[in-house]
Amino acid sequence: QVQLVESGGGLVQAGDSLILSCAATGGVFSSYAMGWFRQAPGKEREFVGAISKSGSNTFFRASVRGRFTISRDNAKGMVYLHMNSLKPEDTAVYYCAADARNWGLQVGAQEYDYWGRGTQVTVSS
Repeated sequence: QVQLVESGGGLVQAGDSLILSCAATGGVFSSYAMGWFRQAPGKEREFVGAISKSGSNTFFRASVRGRFTISRDNAKGMVYLHMNSLKPEDTAVYYCAADARNWGLQVGAQEYDYWGRGTQVTVSS
């Protein structure tokens, strides 16, 4: 069983950068691919990006590609979402999630087994 806790959210201005962290405890962290999702008010949860178990591969939704990156530190059980050039439309609660079952990077929320409680990111214009 993996417990995930996100941190690092806050209120920023458009164009700013922010780094979200996700701390994992329990389980073998290096055996999970990790994903980041977000949910804005009144909208469905959507995939943001994912990183493979080793950290060698990443994949992002088109709207954040080139602005967001993901990194992980398997020794520390941490995964990070680096967000640059933030836009008001990036405002959402951001969640990290762990995929214990699949080999490739998954974009569907149903493919992830463990979830954090989320951290709020608000980008003002």
